[in-house]
Amino acid sequence: MSQAVGKTALAYARVWHQVDASERVLGKLAERIALVLMGKHKPIYNPSVDCGDYVVVTNCKRIRVTGRKDQELLYRKHTMYPGGLKETPYKHMMVKKPEEIIRHAVSGMLPKNKLRDRRMERLRIFPGEHSGTLNLNVMRSWQDGTLPQDWNPAKLVKDVPRILPAKYRDRPQHTP
Repeated sequence: MSQAVGKTALAYARVWHQVDASERVLGKLAERIALVLMGKHKPIYNPSVDCGDYVVVTNCKRIRVTGRKDQELLYRKHTMYPGGLKETPYKHMMVKKPEEIIRHAVSGMLPKNKLRDRRMERLRIFPGEHSGTLNLNVMRSWQDGTLPQDWNPAKLVKDVPRILPAKYRDRPQHTP
C-alpha cells in the first residue's frame, strides 16, 4: 500500500490558521507565518506550486522586538519623485499601522518570485482581538495546536449510505 498523499484535492485543500501575536517576537513569528503561507508544512510541498494555507493574525499591536530594534528600526518607502524618500521609525509605525510591521517582515521572508503576491493575499492581519467573520473559517490555533471549541466533524461528513460496486453487492459482509 502506498503512503504517498498524491495530487488529490484533499492534499491541496487550504486550511485557515489563527495566530495570537501578543508578546511574540516579530522575526520568529514572521518566519513561521512565511512557512505556512508557502506550504512547507505539507508533505506535497513543491517550490513552484502555491499550496500554502491562510493565516489570520490577531493582536498585532502587542508584538515585540528584541534588542534595540524598537529605537533603531526604520521603514523606508520612496514616492518615485526626486527627494521622495520617506522614513518612518518603528515606534511611529506601531502607532499608525501595526499590521504593516508584520506584513513587511513576512514579505521579506517569502521567496522573491511570482508567487509572492498571491501568498501575501492569504495573510490577514488585525490590530485587535477580533477578526470578524474570518474567525469562523479558522481550523487550527497555533498556541496549543487544538481545534476551535465549537468545531464539529459531523458537520463536514454527511450521513450518506455507502454504495458498493456491483461485484461486491452479493457477497456477505464481514462484521468483526
